[in-house]
Amino acid sequence: MRQRRASFLCRDTPLPLVLRSAAMTLSGFCHSFILLLSLGVAVPSAAAEASVADNPDFQFALLKYTGGNFNPRPHGLTRLAWEIRRRTSIGMELTVAQVDATDDALFDFPLLVWQGDSGFPLLSDLAIAKLRQHLTMGGTLLVDLSDATPKGAFHQAVLRELGRIFPDKRPTRVPMEHVLYKSYYLVDRHGGRVPAQPFLEGFWLEDRLTVVIIANDLAGAMSRDDFGQWEYDVGAGGDVAREMSFRLGVNLVMYALCLDYKDDQVHLPYILKRRR
Repeated sequence: MRQRRASFLCRDTPLPLVLRSAAMTLSGFCHSFILLLSLGVAVPSAAAEASVADNPDFQFALLKYTGGNFNPRPHGLTRLAWEIRRRTSIGMELTVAQVDATDDALFDFPLLVWQGDSGFPLLSDLAIAKLRQHLTMGGTLLVDLSDATPKGAFHQAVLRELGRIFPDKRPTRVPMEHVLYKSYYLVDRHGGRVPAQPFLEGFWLEDRLTVVIIANDLAGAMSRDDFGQWEYDVGAGGDVAREMSFRLGVNLVMYALCLDYKDDQVHLPYILKRRR
């Protein structure tokens, strides 16, 4: 399966050429997306949707690892993919890929999702090297704490591995003025199943936010079972928490596809007004 941004991670292409190719691809996609957005176009026609399965723009990829529960919310990303297809012009693949960090298939996905609710053993040196390569070459990693426990066993294990990937980096808060909060919706809350932490954390490579950590169990708030029922209670947050979760999820995908391209576009009053 080919995605619009997959070519930026071609392993046999020198990095500068890869980045130029990606810039051309992303520029065309983002220009078209913003034009559609300004015209109020969100959902493609039925005929257009028929071609998505053959040539999707985007597919979620869940990071597999041993010794822990790598897929504690099996319906969360699937539901988010459906909502993104419904709300935007992104051609979403509705199934979620599962990819091992040692597999070259890792490089076919611009956004990797790392979920869990317990600790896990050290990743292999090969897995660490490939994750570092993926992120350094333009990939994005979303860490979603399914147990909604900051500094819990899963969080600590992930931070341990991120410390191996980026030995000179430490997680810092993502400022509310970052483009992630305005790449599609204007978002000032973080949703999730549990309001465990009122901010996002991340790792940065130069000026690029490459790892996003959310402590609130984002996928848990979006999960529906096969009968359409919500799988997990969100407490007092209710429907607002679920909607904020979907909006943040949409923004994360837009950011992974376009990075900070739209940072120069969000000043357009009409677009801002429509996305409130």
